[in-house]
Amino acid sequence: MPLLFPTQTTLQEIFATQSPLYQRSVQPESSQLSRKARSDLFPAWSAVDDVKSKAGQLSNEAQREIQKASAAAQAKAGHIELYSPKYYAACTLGGLLACGVTHTAVTPLDLVKCRRQVDSKMYKGNFEAWGKIGRAEGFRGIYTGWSPTFFGYSAQGAFKYGGYEFFKKFYSDLAGEDLAYRYKTSIYLTASASAEFIADLALCPFEAVKVRMQTTIPPFATGTFNGISNITGKEGFAGLYKGLYPLWGRQIPYTMMKFASFETIVEMIYGYLPGKKSDYSKGAQTGVSFAGGYLAGILCAIVSHPADVMVSKLNANRQPGEAFGAAMGRIYKDIGFSGLWNGLAVRIVMIGTLTGLQWMIYDSFKIFMGLPTTGGAAPPPKKEVSMP
Repeated sequence: MPLLFPTQTTLQEIFATQSPLYQRSVQPESSQLSRKARSDLFPAWSAVDDVKSKAGQLSNEAQREIQKASAAAQAKAGHIELYSPKYYAACTLGGLLACGVTHTAVTPLDLVKCRRQVDSKMYKGNFEAWGKIGRAEGFRGIYTGWSPTFFGYSAQGAFKYGGYEFFKKFYSDLAGEDLAYRYKTSIYLTASASAEFIADLALCPFEAVKVRMQTTIPPFATGTFNGISNITGKEGFAGLYKGLYPLWGRQIPYTMMKFASFETIVEMIYGYLPGKKSDYSKGAQTGVSFAGGYLAGILCAIVSHPADVMVSKLNANRQPGEAFGAAMGRIYKDIGFSGLWNGLAVRIVMIGTLTGLQWMIYDSFKIFMGLPTTGGAAPPPKKEVSMP
């Protein structure tokens, strides 16, 4: 087994030179160089170098495999022209992957957030909550609601990202090139709101099942489709959509902030960096996407949090046949203004991470399919005015 520290002989050779009685022996230069290069004098350093070298080899091999898979996918799909049906289909699939995977991964955070929104005294913190849930319901209990989360947010992500790309182009064409660039933030806001309006129609039934599974102990259903069957059996099909209005109230402002702030932040980042966006590698561009997405996610969480609390409360506590306005008034009277901000810190961490990862995955998929990443577009060329 290699030693962690230098050998005794090595220490004597180094520190004996401080003695006035020491006489340095002259060695050929080649011998001195070979001694300095000997890895057995510091074997721990050599082991670290080996690990770094192997990690680098694995990374390079993984990149080569990804490039091969990307080339194969692009060859199978054929050339994807911007703003063609193939382009929107690719963006839709990228949004499905970005939202479904990330929301499912943070189910434990979402579980604690929903339960604390319904009952702020249930847990004092995340770790205490996970400990209690784990002891009472096992590890599986920590991921309560993962199934409707996966199905619901996969559908929502598909319509949201694919719809955003479509509406952004649609409204830009209506405005014209110059006006679209001058009022680009308005284009981002309008396009994202239009896409989210449609996306929430797909999300709402699954969100109703998810919230009820996470806020009832034990969960009222064993899975997604069992939960849908339970709700429709007792309340009819309308029971799946009783949280639609507050869901729109939460998700539309959230998505407007998510896309408009992301586009603006990414453009600012590339504006501060030297060179153009095209000068940077694909890895650097996805890094910018993650940073812009994380910052945008923090703003999203703050803007949409009161509506998020109300969605959880309505899905858990709204009485059968109770009017929407009456239910909101009753809930607000119970929790007050401060109650609308229960679980905000948890949601900031969750949404910031979620949004950063979603943009990184989405833009990585676009790169995988040979498409440019989102944001940071250059201004349109100025038209030359001919003098009479």
